[in-house]
Amino acid sequence: MYRLFHVPLSPFCRKVRLALAEKRIEVELVEERYWERDADFMRRNPAGKVPVLRVDGAHLSESMAICEFLEETHPEPALLPATTEGRYETRRLVSWFDDKFFNEVTSKLLYERVNKKVMKQGYPDSAAVKAGAKAIKFHLDYMAWLLDQRRWLAGDQMTLADFAAAAHLSSLDYISDVDWRRSETVKDWYAKIKSRPAFRSILADQVPGFPPPAHYTDLDF
Repeated sequence: MYRLFHVPLSPFCRKVRLALAEKRIEVELVEERYWERDADFMRRNPAGKVPVLRVDGAHLSESMAICEFLEETHPEPALLPATTEGRYETRRLVSWFDDKFFNEVTSKLLYERVNKKVMKQGYPDSAAVKAGAKAIKFHLDYMAWLLDQRRWLAGDQMTLADFAAAAHLSSLDYISDVDWRRSETVKDWYAKIKSRPAFRSILADQVPGFPPPAHYTDLDF
């Protein structure tokens, strides 16, 4: 059995968990307080980051590299398109969410509101929270624009791009930081992906001291 060292609200961990679940790969989840820099964990990943996936004694790190590994070793169902153009667009959008969206939104909302408290690093920076709340509007509008032209974010099939976006948005939705009224298109997309069996373990996550809102697990939110 695979073993995944993770943090429940980490969007990078959630992306890997969604890929594992969609491919029906059995995995043991182990919560890792990576910020404590435990010696055993640092041996697993000297970068000191999650997720880390243990496979046959080897420890794999970096979320997209893990997802690509899973795609090659468990090709069905495919989460990367068959065409070169489709694979490029999927990878571009994964990078968009894991880089631009993370830096402009997730790090300024989730990390300020939750991670700082959990890690005992002080209080949220109100300026950062305000900047994140403003930036997410642009990103939701960009998603709406993409989905007005496509069935899924990267094209006609669900891909890792959808899982990357859903990983970030579900983490933010846990703390009620997504205004789903801004776009019915994005809301419908999220409801569709949220209803997949692969999402069940994500919706079951609980962070002590941070109860999820009532709508968090509601598939008809």
